[in-house]
Parts: sequence; C-alpha cells; structure tokens
Amino acid sequence: MIISKTPLRLSLLGGNTDFRNYFLNYGGLVLTTTIDKFIYCIVKKRFDDKIIVNYTIKETVEDINDLKHELVREALRLVGIEKGIEISFLADIPTEGTGLGSSSSVTIGVLNALHTYLGENVGARQLAEEAIAIELDILEKPIGIQDQHAIALGGLRAIDFSPMGDVVGNKVIMEESVKEDLNNSLMLFYTGITRKSSDILESFDVDENKALLDQNKTLAIDGIEALLRGNLKKFGELLDLYWLAKKQLSSKISNPEIDKMYEKAKKAGAIGGKVIGAGGGGFLLVMFPANKRAKIREALKDYKELPFRFSNSGSRIMLNA
Repeated sequence: MIISKTPLRLSLLGGNTDFRNYFLNYGGLVLTTTIDKFIYCIVKKRFDDKIIVNYTIKETVEDINDLKHELVREALRLVGIEKGIEISFLADIPTEGTGLGSSSSVTIGVLNALHTYLGENVGARQLAEEAIAIELDILEKPIGIQDQHAIALGGLRAIDFSPMGDVVGNKVIMEESVKEDLNNSLMLFYTGITRKSSDILESFDVDENKALLDQNKTLAIDGIEALLRGNLKKFGELLDLYWLAKKQLSSKISNPEIDKMYEKAKKAGAIGGKVIGAGGGGFLLVMFPANKRAKIREALKDYKELPFRFSNSGSRIMLNA
C-alpha cells in the first residue's frame, strides 16, 4: 500500500502570468504558498484486474477508458497501469471548486503514489511536468502552470516563468518572525460558492488583458520585495491593488456576494485581500493588522473560517508498505 500526502496552496500575487501564451512571450512571476491542508491518495494492488477509484463516488471498471475521473485515468495511462489497482482519496476539507488548487493536488498526489507503487523515485519537477501534461496538454484545461510547480515543490515561493519555457521556484527567504507575522495576519473565509476554474478562465484572452497582466507581474515583484523587507502593511496594500486589477480580467471573477464580503472586511480594518484561485467563489483571503483580527472575524461571522498555517512541504510519500 502506498499513501501520498499532497498540500493545497494559496496563490497570492502574479496570477495568470503563468499562462503559457503570456509568459512564453513576456515572462511571468507568481508568489504562492502551500498550506497545512492536504489531499491523501491511497494506492493498493487488487487481486483481480478491476480498476476501482474511490472519491465522492466509487467507480469500478474493467477498462481504463471507462473511468470518469479523468485526472486518475490519464495518470494511470501516463505511468502505464491499465488494470488491477485500487485508488482512494481523502481530504482535510472539501476541495472541489474552492480555488485551493485541488485539481493539481489530486494529479500530483496520484502520480507520486503511482510512481512509488511501480518502484520509481521521481522528483518534484517531474511530478509538476507530468501534471501539466495531463491537465493542459491532454485534457486541455484553460489554466496556467503555477499550481503544479507550487504543490510539487511546497513552501512560500516566487515562481519565475521565462520566455524560454524554464520554470524556477525560488523559496522566499525571510526572517521567521516576519513569516509568522504574515501567517497571523491572514484569514480565509469560505464564500459558500463553488465553481470550476475552467468556467471562469475559458473566455480569458491574454492579448486583450496584457496591460493588466503586466501590472499583476509588477505587483508580484513589489510584493516579494515587501516581504523581504518585512513590510507587511505594504504587502497587504499590494494584495488590495491586485484584487482590484484581477476583477477587471473577467466579469466572472467577482460577484455581489464576494464584493459584500470584501467590503465588510475592509470596513472592519482589513488592509487587502483577494479571492483565492481563478475567482467566482471558493475562499476569500483577508489580510489585516494584528489588532483587527477580532473585528474582522465578527464582521464575517456569517461565513465559515478556515484556520491554516503555511506548509513547507510539497507532495510526499507517507507510507510505502
């Protein structure tokens, strides 16, 4: 039996500059971190030739082509397994449509477990590249490539995407006290709305939004500098600017409910924030001065809070027996 443990992530700044048709022309940069909320993938051999996949439903098939879980189906094909296996998923929180990178977490988690099942030791870069191949090249999802690298590597990272196609995920090294203060200055609240990122991004046009994406990249550069200097107030202000810019990318990114939540948070003392992921629902991230936590929690008491801590680890194997 193999068990992999794969984190979810918070995208902070620079979103959408990780789209190939942007960064292959202009270069991209995102700031992202993994958190202590995980998806677990359990893989074990079956005595028969059936393929069983347990998630929100249970699938039992004899032909891999009949699998409805497309991420698992393509991961099995990629590693060359076509029969006699059972795969199950568990998650710390409901993940579908929440903007926390769950699709990439599932893909990387199952790939990591399957390679280990086959006795293959693969690194973070290979896992990320294989997940990108599945999600973008095979399934043709209209998404970027930050999640796969962020989740495979783990930690708080500035991920640089060069026009040559190279991807470098540099750790953002800051004083531990500053990192702790940053974590303590952030809260997540569930909007109560689920959505598919592909529905938000399917009509996204890079050329039409180049100026906004250039701005997003600049905000990411400034945000990384603010963290390195320990200027958390400046970082919060940049989050606010980023959210205002992000909303201009598509009318689907925000809605009256999200706008109401954000306005309540700002009136209670928040410096900035943003919806995590593509937008349209999922979780709202709020940043605030330490003395405003109680007021913000009261202002958003009608919404479910998700306590979290930063995580330094990417996908890893918990059990190989």
